[in-house]
Amino acid sequence: MKTGIAGDFFDDPRQLAPPRALRLMRDDGSFVLRSPEPLGPYARCIGEWLEQWAAQTPDAPAFSERAADGGWRRLNWREAREQIGRIGQGLLDLKLQPQAPIAVLSDNAIDHLLLMLAAMHVGRAVCTVSSAYCRLTRDYTKIRGILAALRPALVYASEAKAYGAAIASADVQAITVFSQGAEDFPGALSFDSLLRTAEGPAVRKAFDAITPDTHAKYLLTSGSTGRPKVVINTHRMLCANQQMIAQVWRFLDHEKPVLVDWLPWSHTFGGNHNLNMVLRNGGHLVIDEGRPAPGLIEKSVRNLTEIQPTIYFNVPRGLDLLLPLLEADDALARRFFERLRAVFYAGAALPQATWERLQALARRIRGQEVWLTTSWGSTETSPAVTSAHWRLDKAGVIGLPLPGTELEFVPVAGDPGGKLEIRVRGVNVFPGYRDAPDLTAQAFDAEGYYGIGDAGYLADDAHPEQGVVFNGRIAEDFKLSTGTWVSVGTLRVRLLSALAPYAQDAVITGHDRDEVGALVFPSAAALPPQALADHVSAALRALRSEGGGTSQVPARALVLDEPPSADAGEITDKGYINQGAVLARRVQQVEQLYAGGTGVIRP
Repeated sequence: MKTGIAGDFFDDPRQLAPPRALRLMRDDGSFVLRSPEPLGPYARCIGEWLEQWAAQTPDAPAFSERAADGGWRRLNWREAREQIGRIGQGLLDLKLQPQAPIAVLSDNAIDHLLLMLAAMHVGRAVCTVSSAYCRLTRDYTKIRGILAALRPALVYASEAKAYGAAIASADVQAITVFSQGAEDFPGALSFDSLLRTAEGPAVRKAFDAITPDTHAKYLLTSGSTGRPKVVINTHRMLCANQQMIAQVWRFLDHEKPVLVDWLPWSHTFGGNHNLNMVLRNGGHLVIDEGRPAPGLIEKSVRNLTEIQPTIYFNVPRGLDLLLPLLEADDALARRFFERLRAVFYAGAALPQATWERLQALARRIRGQEVWLTTSWGSTETSPAVTSAHWRLDKAGVIGLPLPGTELEFVPVAGDPGGKLEIRVRGVNVFPGYRDAPDLTAQAFDAEGYYGIGDAGYLADDAHPEQGVVFNGRIAEDFKLSTGTWVSVGTLRVRLLSALAPYAQDAVITGHDRDEVGALVFPSAAALPPQALADHVSAALRALRSEGGGTSQVPARALVLDEPPSADAGEITDKGYINQGAVLARRVQQVEQLYAGGTGVIRP
């Protein structure tokens, strides 16, 4: 395959669709943006992809994971389909409660994947729950609430030792299955027991009964407080979304993707966008047991030295941690870039400093830049709504609407800056929240557009084909005491670029105060305290020199000595910071920031 981002790749319509967009202006100042390309035919259900590759490329690698002995456990497409059929039969033989989902509480693994695909193959919805609710806490309040909302027919986890206490605390009336330690949990079944029955005609009958509107998955919205909303994902949504992506990433039709991916299946990025890309295109998924955290990122590096991805997916936090290791080891960097088609980031805005470091590394190692690209969407949109399927020069642009989707740009009431809320309509948009008709009704406007809660604008108003620029979360924005609006998302990314590489993340403060401030979480590359304070001060001065009013530059900052807490909801298992949760938990530090004195850093 070709590597790099030579001009012929971007100019070749067999590789990428050219960027195009149609804009419909409205009298009220809003407008609609859509792709001029119609959506093509797509699969009836997820299982049709499995059937296709098991028949067409049975011996091709499908799924791999690191084994306990340090080697690899691998399945080809024929083996995967055979085991999925057996598990599907095992599930049918259990005569599970109708309409009740299967809940998975543990991390990405082949057993987890086989169970998930088998359940969907026989028409049973699956909900993968973040393992953090069980493994990183002894307060099982959240997992009890989640299982009460799901009312599952079966609960699966990898190990009874790690997950048994959480499951027992929930007191759910469900069959419990473990890959390890089932004998130590009263009444539990072993995962292997689901593989012992040969597939019978009942599996095909159940598979044939699936319709595009059959529920495939339930995903939980990430929130720091209250019970998460249960988002319905249908087979139609998931299959249509992969067709949308393939129509702009045309190289997928002749280049099978190889992914080395850690992103959790409890979230739509890893569980729908990435996993389904492998399923739809007959690629190879290497399950990466690493994480974007010190002590765990090294596991990802080990995997990347052994299996080179063709597309590398990550969140900005993951790229920030990986970059120093690549920069310090040319042999590792060469292996990383060896057959890389693209580096794809999503889920959070990428600081420009990270963009520039990655491209500088690519130029040094292979003599040309890598295709650095992104997309935008949500759990409710399965997930991709836009795609930046052309060469980008900097971070910020989130692409154009995919075929079959429409973006509605609506002025935000009361915002003097003219901020535009983005709403979405298309076959990839969810039908609603499970058992929550009122919440479902509130999510859509009168024309059926779903309100994600994000803002955006055209990169060039005269040329909409140049893409949409992300403009932050509307709910995070606030007013200073002067009445001036602060665009939190935009300012946070500028601040992190100025602080690079010594800040893991930052939270913007200043609601109803005179000045904007920032709480700074230092990175693993942090300097000694005084040197770090000097660096933060210099970064604030640099931002001030770029111009802008009081709403666009923090006037004070405080470096925190405690990292963001996943247990308290301050950071997700994908490494995203939760602005609201941090501010709610760290009221004392915010007061310290505005009281002045020891530790407060000024420009």
